[in-house]
Amino acid sequence: MTSSPEIPEGMSPDARETWPSPELISSWLGDHDFDFEWRPGESSTVHVEDPEALAAARQFRDVLGSFASGVTVVTTVSNGEPVGMTCQSFSSVSLDPPLVLFIPAKTSRAWPLMQRSGRFCVNFLAADQAELSNTMASRGTDKFADVSWQPTESTGSPLLEGALGYVDCSIHAVHEAGDHYVVIGRVLELALGEAEKPLLFFQGKYRTTDQ
Repeated sequence: MTSSPEIPEGMSPDARETWPSPELISSWLGDHDFDFEWRPGESSTVHVEDPEALAAARQFRDVLGSFASGVTVVTTVSNGEPVGMTCQSFSSVSLDPPLVLFIPAKTSRAWPLMQRSGRFCVNFLAADQAELSNTMASRGTDKFADVSWQPTESTGSPLLEGALGYVDCSIHAVHEAGDHYVVIGRVLELALGEAEKPLLFFQGKYRTTDQ
């Protein structure tokens, strides 16, 4: 019988309940071209042929798409290598204790590696970082080859140069939610950057506060 993986420092014990197997992680590291963690419901496939169900799903996505949000890149270090994914589904949760959340899909390539590490950093992208967002959403490439970053003091996760701000976290809890996971992080470190304007996402396109 294989022993359970050791819980990384700072991770809540119940987070381990959803750790995927090495085989499942390998299956997720396949030949995919895009790894953008949209708001839940916007990118999930509807496995039905019922026209009414498809229309309802389309309406669900259209309505959710009318809610403008910021764009983030969630990062960590796994096996000594930086890992990152573009993520739209991020929110604050609690002030005391300081908690935030993001919502990766179960098919996410990067999330299993982040979960294994037990920690992550959420980088808030600035208005001029749409290209960086696309880079971190890509698959099958060395995302960090031309990206400037430095490790955060608390977890060592990549802090991207030029970010609007960041929150550095340990994984506090992970909850299964349909075809996604709700990942709650306890904030260990946070700060603002020098940029002043955010990169936004609205109705399927990048926006800025000037548009």
